[in-house]
Amino acid sequence: MLKRLPIIIFIFVICYIYFKDEVFKERTLYVGSSLPMTGIIKSWGDSVNSGVNSYFKYANENNLIKNKNIEFLVYDDKYEPELTLGNTNKLIYQDKIFALFGYVGTPTVKRVLPILYDEDIPFFSAFTGASFLRDNKNTNFINFRSSYEQEIETLINYLSVQKKLDKIAVFYQNDDYGEEGYISLLELLKKKNLSLVAEGSYKRNTLSISHAFNEIKNAKPEVIFMIGAYKTNSLFIKKAKENENLKDAIFCNISFGDANSMVKELEKLNTNSKNLIFSQVVPNYADKNLPIVLEYQNLMQKYYPKEELGFLSFEAFLSAKILVNAISRIKGDITRKKFLYMLKTTPNNLLDGINLEFKNFQLLNKIYLFKYENNEFIKIKNEK
Repeated sequence: MLKRLPIIIFIFVICYIYFKDEVFKERTLYVGSSLPMTGIIKSWGDSVNSGVNSYFKYANENNLIKNKNIEFLVYDDKYEPELTLGNTNKLIYQDKIFALFGYVGTPTVKRVLPILYDEDIPFFSAFTGASFLRDNKNTNFINFRSSYEQEIETLINYLSVQKKLDKIAVFYQNDDYGEEGYISLLELLKKKNLSLVAEGSYKRNTLSISHAFNEIKNAKPEVIFMIGAYKTNSLFIKKAKENENLKDAIFCNISFGDANSMVKELEKLNTNSKNLIFSQVVPNYADKNLPIVLEYQNLMQKYYPKEELGFLSFEAFLSAKILVNAISRIKGDITRKKFLYMLKTTPNNLLDGINLEFKNFQLLNKIYLFKYENNEFIKIKNEK
């Protein structure tokens, strides 16, 4: 027995080190992200960065986290998965961050899944509605936003029930993001005994729409789902509105399409926003009837007065507030396990005017539909 004692002690020490929840005692807590700070969807990176930091700066100035500061450490990935992988390795192994937060994109997040599974690190509020973040394979994944499936289902219900439209096509990005939306669309249409009349795709980070456009135009769809990035979507819409077969079609854009950037891009292309529907996972950032909107507007004005307000920075601001609140409610030592528990038990009324409920590994479970008229987003009142 005495001969085995050193081996038993060794095993015990290894198990203790492996299973012990690390305590973060440093004055500054770092949460890290990989964002498109350059490239075709640079606006996404800018919006997330300003939205998050507007609340982090406020939290630090007002000592919201028990005499600790919180910092947002960001590396640029240009919306390219291999760069996201390198950035994530650096954040985890070099920077020793507390949590990963606010990643943008489905293909970029999917590329780092093996690391996330291995390292068991908190991964909060990725800007993607992908289904693979909403299963039970890893309880360290906590989403803020509703899923792409919920967005598409809400749009289909509105179109088929309210508008009585059933000739539907899809234009999508040919990668994990586009395929997520494409598959969800097919499955949800099947439930209503509907099918696509046409489909077309394009390569990520390009404006190559000609082949997809030709695939779709001859089918004369009444509705076209746009599951792509804002510049490519806008170029497709401009070309469609100049085509006799597509000029009266309704274009349905899910939240990742970046509604604010899209309407600006259409203006640059001298193209109107008529017959565009935008699904969103948060309410209107301009609705001053919501107290949380006023808080967002005030803090953005204070810390980022030159930045335009929008759905994406509003969503980033809200998720940053939830993150700070979760850490602030931790009693005793700050650890990752305690942080995850606090995220899952976020008070329902924390975001004054927006209800929160943790289910299906996400906190938001409502979809909003908007149209754009007279330089403002107007809520469509009859959405389900």
